[in-house]
Amino acid sequence: MSRRPDRAARARSVSRKFVLQALYTQQLAAHDYAELRQQYAAEEGFGTCDSGYFDELLKGVTTHTDELDARLRTLVDRPLERLDPIERAALWIGLYELAFRLDIPYRVVLNESVELTKRFGATDGHKYVNAILDRAARELRATEQGAPLADAGT
Repeated sequence: MSRRPDRAARARSVSRKFVLQALYTQQLAAHDYAELRQQYAAEEGFGTCDSGYFDELLKGVTTHTDELDARLRTLVDRPLERLDPIERAALWIGLYELAFRLDIPYRVVLNESVELTKRFGATDGHKYVNAILDRAARELRATEQGAPLADAGT
C-alpha cells in the first residue's frame, strides 16, 4: 500500500495552506469571509486546491471563531492575544477539523497543522501547535485515539 498522498489529499493540503494565510490576514486586517474568499481565490496556485474544502474550512473557522477560541482558552498557557498569528490560525484549523470533520483522522489533522506551522510559523511553533492539538484530540477524539489508524490519506 502506497503512503504517498493522493491528488485529493494534496488538494486539501493546499486548501489548508490558503486558509491559514487567509486567517492570518483576517487577524491583521479584520476582513470577513467574503473578502478573504475573493482575495485568496485570486492567488496564484489556488487552482490546485480543493476550492470546496477551502470554502468550507474558511467559512467554518470564521463562523465558529468564538467557539474555537473558547476551547483554545482551556488548552493554552497564555492569553489568546499573545499567540503568534500563524500558530493561532493553525490551531483554529486543527480544532475546527477535530470538532467538525470527524471523517478526517485526528492524526491527519495534527500532521497537517504541524506541517503548516513548520512552513509558515516561528522556529519551534510547530511543537506548541502539536502539543495543544494533541490535548484537544484527547478530548474531542478519545474514541478514535484508541482505534488503529485507518486511511491517513484524507
